[in-house]
Amino acid sequence: MQLEKIISISGKPGLYKLISQLKNGFIIEDVLTKKKVSISNSSQVSLLDNIAMFTFDKEVPLFEVFENVAKNSEYKETISHKSTDAELREFMTVSLPDYDHERVYVSDIKKLAQWYNILHKAGYITPDSFVKSEESATEEPSITDQIDSKKGATKAEKTTSPKAKASTSSAKGAPKSTHRKMG
Repeated sequence: MQLEKIISISGKPGLYKLISQLKNGFIIEDVLTKKKVSISNSSQVSLLDNIAMFTFDKEVPLFEVFENVAKNSEYKETISHKSTDAELREFMTVSLPDYDHERVYVSDIKKLAQWYNILHKAGYITPDSFVKSEESATEEPSITDQIDSKKGATKAEKTTSPKAKASTSSAKGAPKSTHRKMG
């Protein structure tokens, strides 16, 4: 199973797998329910493959941290994201001993534990999950490039779109564009 295509979407709980690209967005699949839906390219998407955690001397890719967690828990479910702050910090110390205590917040550790457990329940956490094949290494950058290029186009469209709507006399158009604009 490929972990490189797993994403998080701002404002949506859970994790999703990128299935394919559409003209104005992407088709995604919930990793737990397997429900497929489409999202627009204005959605704030983060590839888990692009996320890293701070240590004192470098940034460690999230999948390396997942691999440490998997090995420490014998590829079973790990601590709940609802555990106490002290338990979560202890979990993080075992998973990534030299993590930066000032820059890695408890909320980050909660997200790590929650995402790991979601991936475990969905069957993505196995000893083979963390081996990158040549094929996935060539596919992944193109997906990343597509998401990055879509984000760039979306920001440009967002900046020009409200101006055009504001110049029309339609009162309904302006509030919609204001509500959809994401930071």
